Amino acid sequence: MSTIETTIQSFDGTQLYFSKNVVRDAKAAVVIVHGLCEHAGRYDYVTEQLNKRGVSVYRFDHRGHGRSEGQRTFYSDFHHIIDDVNVIVEEALQGSGDTPLFVIGHSMGGFATSAFGTKYPGKVQGIVLSGALTRYNTEVAGELPLDLPLGTYFPNELGSGVCSDPEVVSAYNNDPLVEKQISVDLFNSLGYGVAWLKEHAKQFVDPVLVLHGANDGLVSEQDSRDFYGDIASTDKTLKIYANLMHEIFNEPSRDEVIEKVITWIEKHI
Repeated sequence: MSTIETTIQSFDGTQLYFSKNVVRDAKAAVVIVHGLCEHAGRYDYVTEQLNKRGVSVYRFDHRGHGRSEGQRTFYSDFHHIIDDVNVIVEEALQGSGDTPLFVIGHSMGGFATSAFGTKYPGKVQGIVLSGALTRYNTEVAGELPLDLPLGTYFPNELGSGVCSDPEVVSAYNNDPLVEKQISVDLFNSLGYGVAWLKEHAKQFVDPVLVLHGANDGLVSEQDSRDFYGDIASTDKTLKIYANLMHEIFNEPSRDEVIEKVITWIEKHI
């Protein structure tokens, strides 16, 4: 798998780490949008599987994450995360030409992706959500907004909740590119963002595959059920996986989940 790594300038000049794994004669292309505190490199396995099936992959690190610029794990406005996704999608659309483009978003990246679809409907061929934060049924950071001084940071204690595979948890905790702290400002921005997403649910009309692990301790499966019920898409599929935790693309049965995604994409080309 040959990865081309570069940076891309976002709407406000922030340089975002950007990579592409392009296959010849691709039948589809995908933008992967990672979750809170993690980075694009944690999607190598998913990327390999997509590439094997003729799907090109574009990835980036959110601002303030991994190899991208920006204050660490910090947002002053949830629209920034949406517009970063839009910049990457625009780049992928240019790069992929007539090839149908899809967006896969996990967790906070699922918020970013569902919000992208809400704010910029009809830009892509379809959207896939994994353990997406689309409501806030599990109050992982307590009630939002947090009444704390802006610029306050919490330790990242998400690790134990990401996966049932201890090796994945260990790799996550020891990954130098996984952020070790999270700002109050990020949590509060996401709180406002989720409220906005709910308020504008009827603007979401894209074809969508909504996936969630029933045992997700970080983002409630109820988020996905609520989002699925509220949106205006006529082509929508919801799948809750019994026994799976938060990172369904890293759980021991990940191949089944990835196969579901690929099959869905193939049907929407």
